[in-house]
Amino acid sequence: MKEYKVIKWTMGFSKNNKKLEDTLNEYARNGWRAIEIGEQSTRIVFERNKNR
Repeated sequence: MKEYKVIKWTMGFSKNNKKLEDTLNEYARNGWRAIEIGEQSTRIVFERNKNR
């Protein structure tokens, strides 16, 4: 069974790529996999196995 998490990502002007990379890596360490990054990168959908 899968579980999902949706987070809101706010685009910024300063160091945005680094912040996005750090966020993606943090979720990946906790078993999440990004499956969708919404238009304008305002929403990121993560997925992972619930019974991991």
